[in-house]
Amino acid sequence: EVQLVESGGGLVQPGGSLRLSCAASGFTFGSYTMTWVRQAPGKGLEWVSGINSRGDRTSYVDSVKGRFTISRDNAKNTLYLQMNALKPEDSAVYYCAATVNSDYRRGQGTQVTVSS
Repeated sequence: EVQLVESGGGLVQPGGSLRLSCAASGFTFGSYTMTWVRQAPGKGLEWVSGINSRGDRTSYVDSVKGRFTISRDNAKNTLYLQMNALKPEDSAVYYCAATVNSDYRRGQGTQVTVSS
């Protein structure tokens, strides 16, 4: 069974940093593109960042470029999102996601709140 478990969220002041992790199991993690998506209160799901299976190609939504870094450790079946210079508008539930065998899967999410 595909499982994606996010962790690392929390409350942080504007300008602060957090590192999110996503532990994957139940599929060949190193064979799949992985993504981070987020959902702010009252808003739809927003794609944030993606990384290819080898980890050598990444992409970001414009609003986080230069502040967020996606990475992965295929030996540990873990996806990461380093978030720096956080802004209140980054507050959301963050999910890791992947399409495995044509089936879109997402974890339970981790809450990130940026507030003073």
